[in-house]
Amino acid sequence: MRTGVTAGALALAAVMLGPAVMHTTAHAHATAAPARLDGVTAATGTRTPVTGPTSSTGMVSATRSTVTQARSDARDVGDVGDAGTAGGAGIGSRGGTGGETGRGTGGGARTGGAAERTPAPTPTPTATATPDPSSQGTVVDTVSYGSHPRQRMDVWYQSDEIKRPAVFLIHGGWWSSGDKKYMTEISRSYAEQGYVVFNLNYRLSGDASWPAQRTDTLDAIATARRHAALWSFDPNNYVIIGFSAGGHLATAAGTYKSRLRGLRGVVGISPVVSPLTAYTEGADTFDLNKRKLRQAAIKLAGGCEPTGRCAKIWSSMEVPWHASRGDAPMLVVHSEDEFVSPEHGNQLKDHLRPFGVSVTVLTEPGIEHSAPLYRLPGVAEQTQEWVAQKLLASGS
Repeated sequence: MRTGVTAGALALAAVMLGPAVMHTTAHAHATAAPARLDGVTAATGTRTPVTGPTSSTGMVSATRSTVTQARSDARDVGDVGDAGTAGGAGIGSRGGTGGETGRGTGGGARTGGAAERTPAPTPTPTATATPDPSSQGTVVDTVSYGSHPRQRMDVWYQSDEIKRPAVFLIHGGWWSSGDKKYMTEISRSYAEQGYVVFNLNYRLSGDASWPAQRTDTLDAIATARRHAALWSFDPNNYVIIGFSAGGHLATAAGTYKSRLRGLRGVVGISPVVSPLTAYTEGADTFDLNKRKLRQAAIKLAGGCEPTGRCAKIWSSMEVPWHASRGDAPMLVVHSEDEFVSPEHGNQLKDHLRPFGVSVTVLTEPGIEHSAPLYRLPGVAEQTQEWVAQKLLASGS
């Protein structure tokens, strides 16, 4: 896949951006104990310097197996490889200025004994270090969106008043491992393009079974939208990008109920869209990764297989079965022969097509999965291009 920079795209970037967005500089960091307000840990007060390349000069041109299962009528709505460095031309952009702060979105129906919860109102996060606005640099704050140690996110933002669109990043790791720290270079690459970046941790399957991971994703987004003004974030203009197991969470959020407010698109890099397909493909195979993914899906479901009393929880985990009109458009990328097969993306496309929702499925030769797939020539660039199309088209 190849992309190019066009004169039209460069002109659009110039119109959309001020000088503050086109350049980022490093900031000194300060550390403080987590701030507790009204009984909720709202922020850690941690800021870290941003190093490395700090400028952008242009914009990328906008260019079956399944288990027999009764589908749930309820609308409640890996995996290896963490994200590494991704190249690609910068996408200069800024969001509209009229967005609202937004409301919590974590409510939902009980499934298989587990329940979605409505995120409690949180106070305004605070930090102890105030950056110098004149330096127009990128600042990284670590913010808690819940009481569990895993319920934290790094926020990359510019210390100016320009309201920007955002990218939410979700790491992979079989739902049972991984960490946001492995997404640092990906976060940096999108911050350098002018976006606010929210890099999420979430409770792993060893901490809590499904739907805790989806709930955490929704709560993190709700927290970001409630406090959008802190990070000059346009709460009505963002995308979610997930890798492998994180791709499952991203696409699950994208098909949650009748669409999250402000969500403009979802990207899955080797997403495990269908845990049931992973369960089926992991049986009677010599592929160790497929076998491991099957077991990881069972663990995510609380240790039970998709039969009997566990059928409902597996139905809740199955992203394609929650497709509906109004869901966010999606980009799905797979390698042709990776252990999370393109069948996952194709199922999602088949289920969303009747509702008029656009799903683009891209395949690359080979077996690369998750971050290694993203690092293949042209993949990061084409992903960035798709993201820019969704966010720039939505900005005002």
